[in-house]
Amino acid sequence: MDHVPRLLRRLSSCAIMAGLLAAAARGSDVEFVRVWPGWREASSFERIGEYFGRPENNRREVVLRSQRAEREGYYFLVRVKSPEPVPAAQFELQVIRPDAPQPKRFTFPVAVPAKQTVFQLGLTGPDWPGGKIASPIAWRLALVSGDGRLLAEQKSFLWEKPAK
Repeated sequence: MDHVPRLLRRLSSCAIMAGLLAAAARGSDVEFVRVWPGWREASSFERIGEYFGRPENNRREVVLRSQRAEREGYYFLVRVKSPEPVPAAQFELQVIRPDAPQPKRFTFPVAVPAKQTVFQLGLTGPDWPGGKIASPIAWRLALVSGDGRLLAEQKSFLWEKPAK
């Protein structure tokens, strides 16, 4: 008769452990559906409301810029799919620019909602000195949770050497 309570304790411990593992695995369901880099003119962000004194409106997409006051720049359009919200995340973008062989790192703090969301990550002002005629040599984009877990990653084919 003494085994039943012990067995129940073990089963409840296993159930708790399985729940914790499932919760940890959920974060890995975040994915980059698309990453599309390209140059954007400042005028492409203008909306009709701005002509009437309203602030910049980005309802369809979340716009994050390395230099907030500058709109023109090299952007990474990123469509993120997440089954659950990720409240304290950040994009980590590493870029090898045409003017320097060492990667430059940029971070963009963000709260990712539980759905598909479009983010525009802009390297603007002095962070993209090449203007519209330059393209990155290579890049790597990661979405990292507040506790440092890698949630999603994508990189250009030139980012690393191919495996032998």
